[in-house]
Amino acid sequence: MKRSLSGIKSTGTPHVGNYLGMIRPAIDLQIDHEAFYFIADYHALTTEKDGGEIFDSTLSVAAYFLAFGLDPNKAALFRQSAVPEVTELAWLLSSVYNIGSLERAHTYKAAKDLGKANALNHATFMYPVLMAADILIYNSDVVPVGADQLQHLEMTRDMASRFNAIYGDLLKLPEAIVKENVAVVPGRDGRKMSKSYKNTIEPLTSSKKLKKQIMSIVTDVKSLEEPKDPESCNVFALYKLFSSAEECRQMEANYRGGNYGYGHAKIALFEKMDAYFSPYREKYSALIDDPAEIEEALAMGAQRVRPIVLETMKKLRLAVGIGRRA
Repeated sequence: MKRSLSGIKSTGTPHVGNYLGMIRPAIDLQIDHEAFYFIADYHALTTEKDGGEIFDSTLSVAAYFLAFGLDPNKAALFRQSAVPEVTELAWLLSSVYNIGSLERAHTYKAAKDLGKANALNHATFMYPVLMAADILIYNSDVVPVGADQLQHLEMTRDMASRFNAIYGDLLKLPEAIVKENVAVVPGRDGRKMSKSYKNTIEPLTSSKKLKKQIMSIVTDVKSLEEPKDPESCNVFALYKLFSSAEECRQMEANYRGGNYGYGHAKIALFEKMDAYFSPYREKYSALIDDPAEIEEALAMGAQRVRPIVLETMKKLRLAVGIGRRA
């Protein structure tokens, strides 16, 4: 059975884009893969400086995975920081990887283009190295990624190859599972849904708050009577992600026929999403009210991956000449 690895940062509340693009596909892999899921609290430190926020967000993200169907008896769910050896491996990888390669990372290049490269903290610049350590320390076979994240896995393979060229064939080169069929989920303002844009819809929030978020989706100013183009509408783009083909055809007809307002479409979207997420919301609420259950699942996951980590690091330390030979 192949080993799959997925990670998500513990910053803020997961949104609909996180669910469709990462959480649901990742959980599906627990059926036919040895699935490892870590909550990246080390990575969160690049942007979040409130320790209490990171702690709370870590529990919230873990509760999301458990509420949506992750089975701790099948898959390992754990805090990234429960495996501090990833920072040691990041240092080993840093010793064989050059600065020029890191400067080609999307995050650094974007900051440089904006004239903000000098404002980046070192952790952000080194983000790809810690991410590579996250993947390599578990001897991962496959890593599900979106097409926009493929560079991270290519850099991981490059680091592993350079390390192996010096010290021997010790690190497994993982393969990407590219989720090409996952559509870009639009946010409330029409841009890609992102916490940084503050345009998210939170699937497991209360019905009242979910409705408020959906009703704030930006649309054009066509009147109730005017026909509308469903293909250019953010509301319809989201509706398609949760509705059957027949339901989508009916809403398309409503748009094009006139006398159908965006308010009607938003209510239809709310009802569809509220019904879809309601069972998961109840499970999530129960978990948040009993954090001991979340902590137990995280502890189980960390214990499960521990032997793999220790064996990997034992071989790597011996190869690079760190510690005792016997």
